[in-house]
Amino acid sequence: MDIIDIGLWLGYLLLIVAAGSAIVLPLLNAIKTPGAFVRSLYGVGALVVVFVIAYAISGSDVTQSQAALGVSENSSKMIGAGLIMFYITLVVAVVGIVYSEISKAIK
Repeated sequence: MDIIDIGLWLGYLLLIVAAGSAIVLPLLNAIKTPGAFVRSLYGVGALVVVFVIAYAISGSDVTQSQAALGVSENSSKMIGAGLIMFYITLVVAVVGIVYSEISKAIK
């Protein structure tokens, strides 16, 4: 077994542990405090609404070069929706940071 193989297997193991922790620990916390879990569901619901809006306004145009690479109309629409969702969340995050800093400075 090569040193690179050991590093890859160790990386896979750490990825599995991190993914398991990311799933199990919030569930344990949700059992202890159900109110926080409901607030988290509101956030997930808001992201779903943003994605639906982004999907509705994204285009499905495919150019010749994209079609040659195997991009279909559906995948083009999903890519557009992902980009629009990223832009919306980026703007909301920046506005939230600016608002937070200004409100802290005023207080």
